[in-house]
Amino acid sequence: MSFAGWMVRMLPVMLLCVPMLAQAQLTRTIPIVKRSVVGVGTELKTRSPAVAFFGTGFVVGDGLSVITNAHVVPPVSEDAGKETLGIVLRDRAGVAFRPARLVAIDREHDLAHLRLEGEPLPALQLAESERAVEGQDLAFTGFPLGMTLGLNPATHRATLAAITPIVMPSLSSRKLDARAIVQLQRASFDIFQLDGTAYPGNSGSPVYEPDTGQVQAVINMVFVKGLKESAISAPSGITYAVPVRYVRALLQQK
Repeated sequence: MSFAGWMVRMLPVMLLCVPMLAQAQLTRTIPIVKRSVVGVGTELKTRSPAVAFFGTGFVVGDGLSVITNAHVVPPVSEDAGKETLGIVLRDRAGVAFRPARLVAIDREHDLAHLRLEGEPLPALQLAESERAVEGQDLAFTGFPLGMTLGLNPATHRATLAAITPIVMPSLSSRKLDARAIVQLQRASFDIFQLDGTAYPGNSGSPVYEPDTGQVQAVINMVFVKGLKESAISAPSGITYAVPVRYVRALLQQK
């Protein structure tokens, strides 16, 4: 049999092996990523329950930096005995809270940088900002239902369906809200449009490469969706994410 004939016969087998290989890679990556994914919330000792969940975050850098969405971070008082900002973790006793402070915020790209003290946590690596291409396989891990069913991180597959401007042009000025108008006055930037399904608790989840675990973007389920779909009467269910280049810029702020 000629080499060409052999290739024709083997092609279906080879194509079948590709998704199986990708699945095996993600299976190995998920446990590594989960160690770095945390909840973002507050603790108020006089409240029941004392810990409240607001979204997802992930650890980067030296293990003491946490990235999340800016809209996830609630305003809290620094007065003693008041509500404390921090991260939510699982431990052997159930749920543990670890205080953090807000060190930098980028409201234009809806990102926030929290800083921990004490023992560092396992950190995720950030991918090169220009490496993402449309059609590539990605995954994201976070807390889609928050603490409703327990603090259990869930992973979803996604394809990078499009790299698209953050604001969708409106066919009618009557369909523009105040936030979309403000954004149009600023310099536009591109975001990731994913075909995976995310939920409000996923805000701040890392979007990463299944084989390496390197972060390509940050899930955003409120801020971006409100801008991108402001001209649509019904939500489309599309998931959006903020590219990692803006995370790198945020980490440079002091």
